[in-house]
Amino acid sequence: VPAAWQRPYLNVFKHFRVEEWKRSAREGDVAALTDARLKGTVYRIRGSLPASSYLQLPRTGTQSLGLAGRYLYLLFRPMPRKHFVVHLDVATEENQVVRISFSNLFKEFKSTATWLQFPFVCGAAKGSAYDRVAGTSRRDLAGAAPADVRWTCLVLDLRSILSLYLSRRYSHLKSVKLCSNLLVKNLCTSDLVFDPGVTFSEARQADLARRGVAPMPREMAFPVPKGEKWHDLYDYIRFPSEGSKLPYDSIQKSCPGPAAVSEDPVPQLPQPVTLTKAVRDRLSLVHQITSPKAVSAPW
Repeated sequence: VPAAWQRPYLNVFKHFRVEEWKRSAREGDVAALTDARLKGTVYRIRGSLPASSYLQLPRTGTQSLGLAGRYLYLLFRPMPRKHFVVHLDVATEENQVVRISFSNLFKEFKSTATWLQFPFVCGAAKGSAYDRVAGTSRRDLAGAAPADVRWTCLVLDLRSILSLYLSRRYSHLKSVKLCSNLLVKNLCTSDLVFDPGVTFSEARQADLARRGVAPMPREMAFPVPKGEKWHDLYDYIRFPSEGSKLPYDSIQKSCPGPAAVSEDPVPQLPQPVTLTKAVRDRLSLVHQITSPKAVSAPW
């Protein structure tokens, strides 16, 4: 259970004062920019090779973030037509360090006792040419991000990842290394599932806190213009999904938002987003190529 200072969530960039670069490290082309769409500061990490530019927390490998929240939230946008890599070092209750990496460079899932590598399939704007052909083949989807790749809220269930893939018990997050090519708004850890598509009033009416679901904290949220819907503008990916053991069902349920997953009827909440076939195919593919059944021999 996270210490009191980490609850109900921890804004990692704010807590560790990333902009001062005293408790974090940067290498290569890393810059703070003002993003007009998000109306705030984002960090741009770019380079010819993913390893050539990065933002790292904490500053050195001998230190540890010590963040015990079950969920890691990464608010980011892959750079169009580029590749990126993210490395997370997590500690198990047996004091073993496991690296969890995901990238659109990876073509297939790979696993050893201390390293999990997940392919990441970048989403495109709804209705775009990329979105319409997204169900064709893995070759079309894996690889460089599309030109109109969207800002994404990626929710990684670190406890479930270690349990499902390595049968290990999660202790805490040690370090994060964000490698080019990315735009990053923030990192957050929490034991709560944040649903960006639910307002604070809707959450109160539906008593979502009882189920461990909460609206996205304002300092972590993406802006939504009046009359627009969050899920029409951004991607929400929760991995791995809870509920069904079937890859297709579990991923599809998590995409519209956790509130849509509940078995309890919640009439106060907005109707779940209807997914296009292309989006469903893409979500299904994401889980197909990151399924535990696809584990290859140690390498």
